[in-house]
Amino acid sequence: MSNTVTRAQLSEAVYQQVGLSRNESADLVESVLDEISDALADGDMVKISSFGSFAVRSKGERVGRNPKTGEEVPILPRRVLVFRASHVLKSRINERFATDAKG
Repeated sequence: MSNTVTRAQLSEAVYQQVGLSRNESADLVESVLDEISDALADGDMVKISSFGSFAVRSKGERVGRNPKTGEEVPILPRRVLVFRASHVLKSRINERFATDAKG
C-alpha cells in the first residue's frame, strides 16, 4: 500500500499532463526542486499554496541520552527542515483516508 513517488514519476506525470517532451518535463521538475532547495539552503521559507510550507529551523545544543547505555551525550546545534501541511492538503488526505477506510 505504501508507495514512493520518485523524480522520474513526477517527470512522467508532467509529461502526461502538460504535454512537454520527456526531457523538458524532467528539466522542469529538476528546476523546481533546485529552486526549492536553494531557497531553503539560503534560509528562506518556501510556501506552496494549497500544499504547505517548508522552513529551516535552528536547534540549539542540548543533552541527549544513548538509549542502550543511558549515557548522556551532547547533541550539537544544527538546522532542521520542517514541513507544515496546508489545511487543503490535510483535508484531502483525510478525505482519501476516510474513503479508503469505508471501502
